[in-house]
Amino acid sequence: MRELPERPELRDLRDLRDLRELLKSLRVWDTDLPGFDPAQAPPSPLPLFAEWLAAAAAAGQTEPHTMSLATVDEDGLPDVRTVMLHGVEEEGFHFASHAGSAKGRQLAANPRAALGFYWPAQGRQIRVRGEVTAATPEASQADLHVRSTGALAAALVGHQSEVLGSQDELERASVAAWERAQAQPDAPAPTWTAYALVPREVEFFQGDARRRHIRLRYRADGSRWVRELLWP
Repeated sequence: MRELPERPELRDLRDLRDLRELLKSLRVWDTDLPGFDPAQAPPSPLPLFAEWLAAAAAAGQTEPHTMSLATVDEDGLPDVRTVMLHGVEEEGFHFASHAGSAKGRQLAANPRAALGFYWPAQGRQIRVRGEVTAATPEASQADLHVRSTGALAAALVGHQSEVLGSQDELERASVAAWERAQAQPDAPAPTWTAYALVPREVEFFQGDARRRHIRLRYRADGSRWVRELLWP
């Protein structure tokens, strides 16, 4: 008897069942997790952030300086993407992008955002919320020109978030931008903008294998920080 071809919708259902089984089989924090005593936390969040970032790097966490950046578009729809942390100071958490990109346009219309760091090597995450300010053009170009040739070349390509006609178009633009970045390491990228998120809330989450997670939130209250524990 001739075997009938499998119906696509049945194959899709089987794939979904396989996906569910895969998800159920996965485990989190399959390692020894560090301790965290919130009673010993510093009065402000930035020293603790620096300590946790350094600990994540020492534990072998891949790219611990990357973070999720969440913004909101003109329709109130949340948007999120991964960006690189450029620095942390009292003025805020620094990152950069093109002013004409989706996140740049969203921040111009609504300068509030959230950051998320997740370091599974230690079962830790940090959430940050606050207002975002844009640096001056001079400071933004200075931020760009201390970075790698590849970073400058990518900035020179521009057109971030715009519709791309073809991969060949991107290839041509990338080659030209790379050649210019090598020949002119101070070449300007006018839309490149450095941003700083000034934190109003910073939450530190330490995972626990028995789900007794520790959540410590710092909340700005005028010129001081209020520390409070949250239920997991």
